Amino acid sequence: MKVILDQDKCVASGQCVMAAPDVFDQRDEDGVAILLNDSPAAAGTEDVQHAASVCPALAIRLSE
Repeated sequence: MKVILDQDKCVASGQCVMAAPDVFDQRDEDGVAILLNDSPAAAGTEDVQHAASVCPALAIRLSE
C-alpha cells in the first residue's frame, strides 16, 4: 500500500494521527499532518484505511 497525503487539503484535525500514529504525525507550528511512512507494513493497513476514512478534508489517498 502507498499512502499519499495532500498537506494543502489538511485541516489539522489530528484524526489520522490518532488512527495510525506510526504513519502520521502533525507539525508543531500549525498542526498540519505529515507522513512518517508512505509504505506501511501490511499489519498497519487497517489503521491507515481508518485514518483515510475519518479524514474530514479527504487529504489521504491510498493506492495499491
